[in-house]
Amino acid sequence: MSAIDSLFAKFRSENKKALMPFVTAGDPDLEFTAAVIRELVARGASMCEVGIPYSDPIADGPVIQASYTRALGKKIKLAGILDMLGGVAPQVDTPLVTMVSYAIIYRHGLEKYAAELAQRGVAGMIVPDLPVEESPQLAKICAARDLSLVQLITPTTPPDRALRIAATSSGFIYYVSVAGITGERTQLPPDLVERVSWLRQQTPLPVCIGFGVSQPEHVRLLAPVADGLIVGSAIVRRIAEANSQGRDTTISAVGDYLGTLLAALK
Repeated sequence: MSAIDSLFAKFRSENKKALMPFVTAGDPDLEFTAAVIRELVARGASMCEVGIPYSDPIADGPVIQASYTRALGKKIKLAGILDMLGGVAPQVDTPLVTMVSYAIIYRHGLEKYAAELAQRGVAGMIVPDLPVEESPQLAKICAARDLSLVQLITPTTPPDRALRIAATSSGFIYYVSVAGITGERTQLPPDLVERVSWLRQQTPLPVCIGFGVSQPEHVRLLAPVADGLIVGSAIVRRIAEANSQGRDTTISAVGDYLGTLLAALK
């Protein structure tokens, strides 16, 4: 079992739901990223998703795109990100997972990328732009190293394709709440609960909802039907807006925000 499999097995036995914050690696720098990961875990995050900056993100909205641009402007490199993750992984007791474009993995080498994650204690990878037709090879590589390969299913994914995606995924399914890009939203689609309920009947994998989840009301609405919730843009925005107030203040503010969402899970 991967670390993510173990996490969800434990949560299901305890009737608990996961809350997974997202942060951009290297925004504003890698030392800060490591510190905010430690803070989020200390505050109760179930898992941390770390975005690997990419110049042409597929589904990210303006907030995360801007964070990637800032990180790339500071010459943040994949090797440095992996070293940072290798340093912080032993310091936290929850899984870390990279959100990474398949183009980066392909260029780096599928075997090499998986090996370097495993060597550093990272639990898996979320690959938002991995075509299901090309996923079996990467799925096999990840399985050999007890890494989770998390793939995305959207509201516009045809049912037969959704089942194919689920068949080559591991760890959990990342269910995209809306047809569109990442970003905070005041309202979520009215049929979201119904769609996630259908998907959970089709696969034994946990289903976690992301894109637009940002408010305690969203958590209370979705927690009964999902295995976990993913929060990204709201955290990345707070980091960008609060950095002028100093690192400690920014990290504490992000932790406080996570606390409001965790309180809604109880």
